Amino acid sequence: MNINEKNHRTILRNIAHRAMLERGLLPVFSNQALAELERLQIPSPNNGQTVRDMRSLLWASIDNDDSRDLDQLTLAEAVPGDNIKIMVAIADVDTFIKDGSAIDGHARHNTTSVYTAAEIFPMLPEKVSTDASSLNFDEDRLAIVVEMVIGADGSLLDSTIYRAWVCNHAKLAYNNVAAWLEGNGAIPETIAAVQGLAENLQLQDRAAQRMKNFRHIQGALSLETIEAKLVFDGDQIRTLETEEKNRAKALIEDFMIAANGVTARYLTAGKFPSIRRVVRVPKRWERIVEIAASYKFNLPENPNSKALEEFLIKQKAADPLRFPDLSLAVIKLLGAGEYVAELPDGDVPGHFGLAVKDYAHSTAPNRRYPDLLTQRLLKAALEGEPVPYGKDELDVLAVHCTEAEDAAKKVERQVDKSAAALLLESRIGEQFDSIVTGASEKGTWVRLLTVPVEGKLVQGFEDMDVGDRIRVKLTSVDVQQGFIDFKKVSSSKH
Repeated sequence: MNINEKNHRTILRNIAHRAMLERGLLPVFSNQALAELERLQIPSPNNGQTVRDMRSLLWASIDNDDSRDLDQLTLAEAVPGDNIKIMVAIADVDTFIKDGSAIDGHARHNTTSVYTAAEIFPMLPEKVSTDASSLNFDEDRLAIVVEMVIGADGSLLDSTIYRAWVCNHAKLAYNNVAAWLEGNGAIPETIAAVQGLAENLQLQDRAAQRMKNFRHIQGALSLETIEAKLVFDGDQIRTLETEEKNRAKALIEDFMIAANGVTARYLTAGKFPSIRRVVRVPKRWERIVEIAASYKFNLPENPNSKALEEFLIKQKAADPLRFPDLSLAVIKLLGAGEYVAELPDGDVPGHFGLAVKDYAHSTAPNRRYPDLLTQRLLKAALEGEPVPYGKDELDVLAVHCTEAEDAAKKVERQVDKSAAALLLESRIGEQFDSIVTGASEKGTWVRLLTVPVEGKLVQGFEDMDVGDRIRVKLTSVDVQQGFIDFKKVSSSKH
């Protein structure tokens, strides 16, 4: 069969379903879960809920162009003393998904939505995640609001949490909001159509810039990896596009990091346990020190996030092309994040990469189970109810969430590799410029500079190391396994 006759989307869907099952994840909802959907009812502001009514405020969502599970809305307000009040509204998913239900059982098993190139496997049925609990445009929705006052230096001066009715007045997309904020594009029509929204977003951006600067002074790391997104033409893969970080993504990221910290501290103050997201002090700090030394930069012997951040900023300015690959090496050496249950008087490690001590995932309850658990704890604390989960149960759930999230990432990577193999299938024998991204006993890996694809160097890998630039030839691909193999043609080390 000619490559152009293949239905790429169908091939990748089959690979995705197989990968889900192989990793112990559920690709479809049970009949019991689907039956529960039939009984789902969406509350309205008139049904006696005793929560604040904040629907008239200028809430807006900023997300990917194609996002349908909207977890957060944001809002800013200038307050005296050059301070800025930030409000983050988080979808109240617990209202619809009760602990012990069949839908909750599915969510507890998978613990996350799995986003593959050909198909999304949502943690919750779409009737919930993209409709009932999604903070959709022009719909009244229940939310948990995290309110924060940010000082002129970017520090958090005050915070509070409460329940509220909200309404999304503009569904915005990262890329065109970023282009406008950065001065590289016209104001999006969706912003211009809502009176006062442009000024509000500029105020949000000002607060986010302050918060980012403050976090980096504390030692938060400026890491940047290359992410690629498949572009389909019908059911055929047309190309891979590189997704860049931008100012709108950074704005939401900074607000979410702050909100997650406020949530963790609120639970601790209320004597409630929590599930924290931690990245421990890197076990392979000595290797990070070696890498920095190869760039003529001296890092201290003991882990120090401020010194590492100084090195990263210097290298990004000196060599932006290779910086994503340096970032990737550092990320791998920092180690993966994990979920850990924390008692109010506990002392779990913080998040080394973000330079924060208190960090509980709470801002994406439609697509992450730890966030839904946190929301249930939070609502119980807000309403003076008993703690819904014991420490032993949270310990088990934290370990399971870490393992299931790891499995989900492996599924996503498997499909990405298979998609890349499909894209390159007709280009066997061609040569490409590349950079070495990994070198160990397990193998040597290269990333192409012209197409954001990574593959294994199966010939000519001797003496290769991370950061080396080499010319490679594509020798073979295996779509089902996601294998892409290269051999070295020539090298140009620098």
